[in-house]
Amino acid sequence: MAFEHKSVLLEETIENLAVKPSGIYVDGTLGGGGHAFEVCRRLDGSGRLIGIDQDADAIRAATERLSEFGSRVTVVRDNYVNTAQVLKNLGIDKVDGICLDLGVSSYQLDTAERGFSYREDAPLDMRMDQRGSRTAADIVNTCSEMELYRMIRDYGEDRFAKNIAKHIVKRRQEKPFETTGELAAAIEAAIPARVRATGGHPAKRTFQAVRIELNHELEVLEESIDGMIDLLNPGGRLCIITFHSLEDRIVKTRFRINENPCTCPPEFPVCMCGKKSKGRVITRKPIAPTEEETEENRRAKSSKLRVFERL
Repeated sequence: MAFEHKSVLLEETIENLAVKPSGIYVDGTLGGGGHAFEVCRRLDGSGRLIGIDQDADAIRAATERLSEFGSRVTVVRDNYVNTAQVLKNLGIDKVDGICLDLGVSSYQLDTAERGFSYREDAPLDMRMDQRGSRTAADIVNTCSEMELYRMIRDYGEDRFAKNIAKHIVKRRQEKPFETTGELAAAIEAAIPARVRATGGHPAKRTFQAVRIELNHELEVLEESIDGMIDLLNPGGRLCIITFHSLEDRIVKTRFRINENPCTCPPEFPVCMCGKKSKGRVITRKPIAPTEEETEENRRAKSSKLRVFERL
């Protein structure tokens, strides 16, 4: 299957990156290269794009798609949490913009054997980086009932988390989970029939929770934002596209803290902590996709773009 992914909030992201022809830019979640391609189109011979992704299939697809831009593009297989080290290895100190698209790619969802989809029966994998040894099957087969409950409650925000965890543990005592279909069936059995009849797919939230846990998605995001802001030149921008409230909350909070890091009590007449602002939040409210985009690409519906500019 070809690596296909329709970039979400593409025009809005490129506009907010404010690409300078001679600038240096990082796409930390390269995917199929959609955002990167549009950045490269705006660069001249002295501009540069560094694309980072941990997925080998994405690396292959993006390398091919961006090949026409030659030496302007450097593609690195890594996790974006290591952006500072990637740039150091390339002899780059600062950049003019960074973008992150935190969504699972259409390719990953639609390629059954990657194990991300609850709609297909395939090995229970969900690894963003297939070099890792731990899979989603390891999580659902080894985590305690309490660990599963907390995971599904916190990362899946599912009100039936306790019952789902109970059903998973009961089912694996008969036979360990091996496929996405087996897990989806166990989840479905834990959801009341009246809810299954009216809501979306009952496994959606639990699959999200397991994927987030396996790939450490929230920890990586929280750990990365401050360092990425430090990598920006003055006027450089960090653009982050999120797809659920947990991610968006982290981005909103870290942006706000970097804009106003002062920890002094409000009654202090002047700042005594000495913490200085790193920049400003461009998006007081997140940028959402247009109706036209959500009609063309249903996976864009929950996306939000937030932007921070370095002082």
